[in-house]
Amino acid sequence: MTVTNPQTMSNPDHVGPGPSNSILDVDGLRVGHAAAEAPGALSGTTVVLADPDVLTEGMVGGVDVRGGGPGTRETDLLDPRNVVERIHAVCLTGGSAFGLGAADGVMAGLFSDGIGLPMGAPGEVVPLVPSAVVFDLGRGGVFGAHPDAATGAAAYRAARVGGPVEVGCVGAGRGAKAGGFKGGVGTASATCADGSVVAALVVCNSLGEVVAPDGTFHAASVLLPQDTPEAELRAPSSADLEAARRAAVDVPAQVVGRPGLATTIGVVATDVTLTKAQCAKLAGVGHDGIGIAVRPAHTMLDGDTLFGLSTTRRPAPDLPGFHDILTQASLVVARAVVGAVLAATTVTTPAGTWRAYADAFPSAFGARGGRSGNG
Repeated sequence: MTVTNPQTMSNPDHVGPGPSNSILDVDGLRVGHAAAEAPGALSGTTVVLADPDVLTEGMVGGVDVRGGGPGTRETDLLDPRNVVERIHAVCLTGGSAFGLGAADGVMAGLFSDGIGLPMGAPGEVVPLVPSAVVFDLGRGGVFGAHPDAATGAAAYRAARVGGPVEVGCVGAGRGAKAGGFKGGVGTASATCADGSVVAALVVCNSLGEVVAPDGTFHAASVLLPQDTPEAELRAPSSADLEAARRAAVDVPAQVVGRPGLATTIGVVATDVTLTKAQCAKLAGVGHDGIGIAVRPAHTMLDGDTLFGLSTTRRPAPDLPGFHDILTQASLVVARAVVGAVLAATTVTTPAGTWRAYADAFPSAFGARGGRSGNG
């Protein structure tokens, strides 16, 4: 069975993904990753940064938290009722609540570069860095090993340098798992008919499954050919499915009953000018994409959090234009979730082995570009 996307045929307001099919298609954004250096860590930090060269004032931001066990920082300032209008970066990080300290390093980097909320004389600024975490403690073998301020500073420096977005087991996705498979970082974009761009970057570390029992993706119907450029997805063979079922018997059951043991976090962004309230709506609709791609989603054991960002590079949309942006928001998030699982690689540490989808189901990849698994 070939995975097709009827959504593109039925949605005339969707032109296709941007040139890179990534969050960098939103004008004014950069992304950087860094790995936690603590011995026994399988974790890291990802920073989404307003391009300092063109967006010295920062980004308009909103947030929506749906999971029952979130770990967040500086989300109250994104409430439309509060005074601050712009933020300067978003920090996505592993390490559970310990990892929130990575944002200190991002703030320090911004402050050193003179970027932040002006508070008086030149250089007197306060960088604003809303943050969210995933739970990955212990997956590298040492429970207490986590990202810190140095990790955040390294991710900030990587974002300043710029370049293409790395996906898979990088940054905040290094220790991620997606249900029974290895998770990671994924990204996707969409261009509307008026030229505006909507894109997402997601760290998928979900309690729920991204892969259905037949080996296909729950979000298969919204994928585009550009989401799997090296191969054409299809249902895995019965032999692969049986092998995966046998392997699953040897995997310890997921612990249910402890809060915060999973989480999908990320950013959904656009280049049009939005208000804080509209950015919150963008984030909220983006959560529908998690619901499309992950089952179950937004559980009491996840901390699912999405930030909505506007780089204000294009004029404010009218109501139909905003509707088109929201229509694509859920789809790019769902596509980014699948992209995270497709890009992940099998990881083995003293704590266990997390198998990649590509290794479990090599038969799921057709002959478009010759991708195959090695398991």
